[in-house]
Amino acid sequence: MKKASSRRTRSTPRLFVKAAMCALCILGGSLFSVGDALQGVPPLASAQDLNSSQTVRIGVLKNGSYEIVALPMEIYVARVLAGEALPGSEPAALETLAIAIRTYALGNRGRHRADGFDLCDQTHCQVMRTATPATERAALATAGQVLLYKGQPATVYYSASCGGRTEKPSNVWPGSEDPPYLPSRPDDGCEGFPEWSSELSIADLQRALRAAGFIGALRNVKIAERNESGRASRIALEGMTPDAISGQDLRSAIGRTLGWQYLQSASFQLKRSGNAFRFSGHGNGHGVGLCVIGSAKLAENGETSRQILERYFPGTTIGTVGPRLTAVPPQPERPSIAPPRPALATTPPASAATVVNTAADVQIALPEGDEGERSVVASLVRRERDQLAQALGVTAPPQLTIRFHPTTEAFERAAGSPWFALGATTRESDLQFVPLAVLRDRGVLERTIRRQLVHVLADPALEGRPAWVREGAAIHFSEGADGPGGRVVCPQDVEITRPVSIGAFGDASRRARACFERQLSAGKDWRAVK
Repeated sequence: MKKASSRRTRSTPRLFVKAAMCALCILGGSLFSVGDALQGVPPLASAQDLNSSQTVRIGVLKNGSYEIVALPMEIYVARVLAGEALPGSEPAALETLAIAIRTYALGNRGRHRADGFDLCDQTHCQVMRTATPATERAALATAGQVLLYKGQPATVYYSASCGGRTEKPSNVWPGSEDPPYLPSRPDDGCEGFPEWSSELSIADLQRALRAAGFIGALRNVKIAERNESGRASRIALEGMTPDAISGQDLRSAIGRTLGWQYLQSASFQLKRSGNAFRFSGHGNGHGVGLCVIGSAKLAENGETSRQILERYFPGTTIGTVGPRLTAVPPQPERPSIAPPRPALATTPPASAATVVNTAADVQIALPEGDEGERSVVASLVRRERDQLAQALGVTAPPQLTIRFHPTTEAFERAAGSPWFALGATTRESDLQFVPLAVLRDRGVLERTIRRQLVHVLADPALEGRPAWVREGAAIHFSEGADGPGGRVVCPQDVEITRPVSIGAFGDASRRARACFERQLSAGKDWRAVK
């Protein structure tokens, strides 16, 4: 079963912390610290202790490439606090966020394994800045402490502001689990702060949507549905294909192309004004889990770290890092690597993507801006190809061609698949993918490459079978067994090859996997599934 904690997912308060935030700045000290409030959880108490914890390998962005540095966990927590916490926060608020940061780091360690480090220092993972005395004290006061649910590390998310109501994970990332400790519920901490408004022209909205893979000429935009938290869950796009998008996906599309200040959350109202649209809303970020502004306000009002964590993660407990929580070993040292780059808003000329023989067995086609990723991608493809060939008991093809397109539009034209499929196999050994930055941003680069590699390796043995057999095999062998679940209707070929929406594609993929694994559980060899 997939772990939701492997999913990238947080927003940062620094996107909008301005002079107005001074109302939340703190003048006094907290009455309680986690060290005072918890029994049987002894805090570390010296600078020497700060250096004595586990080591985490961080990719630090400098001059367009990543430098890999190894940091003791508590020094890392102190530095992330400096990048993610609300300036002037009370000690209790800093200690609350420190526990969340540490839990997130352990749950997502190895997220950048293909790059040779664990986590980056950007918003893709957790923002890291120079530690302050206050953030160092908070890291020391909570050293080793993590959130647990039924004795296991909890999946932790946090955002700048939930806008007055937290959100369920599945409303942000379709298909995610909704554990009971991540509910959608009112939050009297942030009190709906901040309120914001912005105006975008039809031309700018169309540009952002096209960069995200939509096609057509935008004529109108309307909120068609809201979910139980009041956020826009479905937005109708008249004149575009697909003809709808979720509020969270619209926020991402606008943010990547035009800037994150225009649509700060999916909690907004929408009104047309001539050839422009006015968005007015509140909150900042996805709203799942801990609300950074809300926790700062609650700490200002005297609540302890434990009380704040119980509000945002009800049913969890605080434990310490022990042998059962040991993270994966660090990867070997690698030279600096070019970081993920944002997707381009327009299609570059064809010459921007070239194929270079990395070696005879693997050829990589990359846009010029991603050239620094060539060796990393080639190593990843070889490693996954060999592992999957061994698991399937087949011989790998002598040559593979891996093509990353400069835009999602270019991918759709070349692959004949919708952008939300993320990858496709167009010929026996020709693998097509959406822009590398899109896969990086979603945290699915390795999984997507593995899925298409399974198609290359397994499809010849499954030739002539329904599409769900081949897709079910690809998901099963790329992501691991999820169990056959209850009775499902196996999808028709058209549901796999020509899905009408991202939701329909996700549902068809889930059913294909369940049908495939149902036959495996009955004792069939994968080659005999039909």
